[in-house]
Amino acid sequence: MKKFKKYFGLMSGVALSLSLAACGPQDDAKEGGDTKEADKPKELLVWEDVMKGEGIKDAIAKFEKEHDVKVTMVEKQYTKQIEDLRLDGPAGTGPDVLTMPSDQIGTAVTEGLIKELDVDKDTQEIYTEAAMNAQKVNGKVYGLPKAVETTMLYYNKDLISEDQLPETLDEWYEYSKGVADGKKFGFLALFDQIYYANSVLSGYGGYIFGQDDEGNYDPKDIGINNEGAIEGAKYIQKFYKEGLFPAGIVGEQGISVIESLFTEGKATAIISGPWNVEPFTKAGVNWGVQKLPALSNGKNMSAFVGVKSYNVSSYSKNAELAEEFVEFIANEENSKKRYEITKEVPAVAALANDPVVTESEVAKAVAEQSKFSVLMPNIPQMNEVWAPADSALQTIATGKAEPKAALDQAVETIEGQIEAKHSGK
Repeated sequence: MKKFKKYFGLMSGVALSLSLAACGPQDDAKEGGDTKEADKPKELLVWEDVMKGEGIKDAIAKFEKEHDVKVTMVEKQYTKQIEDLRLDGPAGTGPDVLTMPSDQIGTAVTEGLIKELDVDKDTQEIYTEAAMNAQKVNGKVYGLPKAVETTMLYYNKDLISEDQLPETLDEWYEYSKGVADGKKFGFLALFDQIYYANSVLSGYGGYIFGQDDEGNYDPKDIGINNEGAIEGAKYIQKFYKEGLFPAGIVGEQGISVIESLFTEGKATAIISGPWNVEPFTKAGVNWGVQKLPALSNGKNMSAFVGVKSYNVSSYSKNAELAEEFVEFIANEENSKKRYEITKEVPAVAALANDPVVTESEVAKAVAEQSKFSVLMPNIPQMNEVWAPADSALQTIATGKAEPKAALDQAVETIEGQIEAKHSGK
């Protein structure tokens, strides 16, 4: 079995040089290279993430002026845009440009929802290697990185000072035993979900899919139930068994409960991501952030790295102009401006040393944690992992099953679903 090959330091790296060719339902849009500017379509519909539109308004206005085009922006939950595209694309009401998480790229390509981009080497090289790799399927580019994110440790400075912070998960476990009383808690995490639990399972040697020497994922090599993953799951289990985690953070409502406990000052520290910076700030929490703690085996917790991207819909009638917009909106200047407004950590390598970014506590934490983190697999088979893995972790958390039995069952289910839905792919 192959483990995840390497950790990704998102703040440095060089993109691969590729020779790309266009594909998809709108291949014809790439033909006719002699098309003059005046003949190009003059309207674009862009789907941006919710509450992130402000970060690209100025860039849109500039693009409109330079290209004599009208750009309409609509905010939609970025993880759900691919679902809307499946319906709106064929109906002719979908976007020209959308944004999505990197783990959906493979599915979108397989379903023919997004176009391959004809992006030159110089453009690719402005992004970190890992961020750019997240946009590739079989060596072809299907998006440009918008932002990177990974989970980190939030702590309440009114409950614990920086110099008192435990450095290991073992130390947080001991701290929690002295704090947890059923109403207040020490350290909390949504370890009943693979997105968060992977930080422990992977740290002990578990993995989702193995990889070959070129970094390609092998959906037949599943490591969720290997020896390391089982050890990690046993470690997670004791937080629940000993009442250090409240029962309410298990299941669908868990994310709301854990965030409420933190904003109400009833939890000293939680694992979450950059998306909670604004909500926690608005809630008046005196928060701080740092990388995730180390494990008892001496390795750091290994979270998932997610990459948000801008992509061109295969249904776009303005595909060439849409691709120009993607390159423009994701360039260094506009990435920096978007960061200043939204605080989403940019994927542009040069910005890792930009004072505007380096002065940010959040950007530092994301950069530091990214050194120990792994990319979410972007192959379509990843869709079959989430529900079975979460179900197994919830039975472990509630004591309904022991780690080995639960994880073995999860892998059996995942393998069955992959065989049924992805046979021959």
